[in-house]
Amino acid sequence: MSAAGTTSAGSAAGEGLRAALAPLRARWQALGARERRLVTVMAWVLGLTLLWLVAVAPAWRIVAGAPARLDELDAQLLQMQRLAGEVRTLRGAPAVGGVQAQAAVKGATDALGGAARLTLGGDRATVVFTNVSGTQLREWLAEVRGAGRARAVEANLTRGPQGYSGTVVLALSGSNP
Repeated sequence: MSAAGTTSAGSAAGEGLRAALAPLRARWQALGARERRLVTVMAWVLGLTLLWLVAVAPAWRIVAGAPARLDELDAQLLQMQRLAGEVRTLRGAPAVGGVQAQAAVKGATDALGGAARLTLGGDRATVVFTNVSGTQLREWLAEVRGAGRARAVEANLTRGPQGYSGTVVLALSGSNP
């Protein structure tokens, strides 16, 4: 297409737009000066409202929520750093023998009383929990990880109104007596 063809297509589109706007221009010219000012003010108010709703308000909400989000992320970072320190400590600790690991898991499980039942088998230990509170479960897990160097390899727990029930399978470290 040549430049002349492009110009004629552009002017045709411009003519179509002018033809479409002709009734609006006639209506605008028919309005009095006071009515034109009122329509202009209403158009500005509508435009500013639209600008606020589309551009300013969403950005404002993000900026307003940033401090709380940063605090939340800082708390998560501190928790991750604490867990990384715990991992370094556990890795640096001397290895525990199989008999010692089993004894540590048995001692931690016995402390829960009838709420936990332990089954030992080779380098694995399976513990069945019945209505154990979240605090008891967390303390038990910390004990078997720390003293017995055992790590959970499988967990199937459900939370009920009385607490957690289900099984946890542990891999015991150094279980070659």
